[in-house]
Amino acid sequence: MEMKGVWMVFCLLLLTQYSLQQTSSKKKSGKKDSATNAAIEELKKQINDIFQELNLIKENQALQTVCLKGTKVLGKCFLADPVKKNFHAASDDCIAKGGTLSTPLTGDENQQLYDYVRQSIGAEEHIWLGINDMVTDGHWVDQSGSNVRFKNWETEITLQPDGGHRQNCAVLSTTAKGKWFDESCRAEKASVCEFNII
Repeated sequence: MEMKGVWMVFCLLLLTQYSLQQTSSKKKSGKKDSATNAAIEELKKQINDIFQELNLIKENQALQTVCLKGTKVLGKCFLADPVKKNFHAASDDCIAKGGTLSTPLTGDENQQLYDYVRQSIGAEEHIWLGINDMVTDGHWVDQSGSNVRFKNWETEITLQPDGGHRQNCAVLSTTAKGKWFDESCRAEKASVCEFNII
């Protein structure tokens, strides 16, 4: 289906080029044809629409690939990356793939992320979460800058978050059954990217 779209775009581009050449030769002879100009504008609009549709198809195929490699959760896909990186490198990698670092919005989603990390990365791992308090200590926000509504800090033993200005990023711990800890953003941890799906 994608090849069909590429061929269609190619044919429309050739048709547009031909129309532009015809228009150019008519202008040289002093004749202006508004019908031709309207047709060219319509072709440009159709080409733009085709490019947008093609990009949407590519995006959907990429998400399907991600979901096949990772796991589906209601409205999103998770894809584990066991390679340990600092918070910023892990975040940049997720963004480059079209997602963000995982940020559970509910207790159920946190549990599903915890289960997925145990199965895909390991039972004794920590992964970066897509939240931080870099701007204002103690004010945790997600990667879009919105306040974090759901929180799952470990509070029974260590009373998290407890790192102050030294620990501005958060991790989900599999050893603590999915509880969250604050951590130095320079530490190297595994990560899980999340992708919103429709």
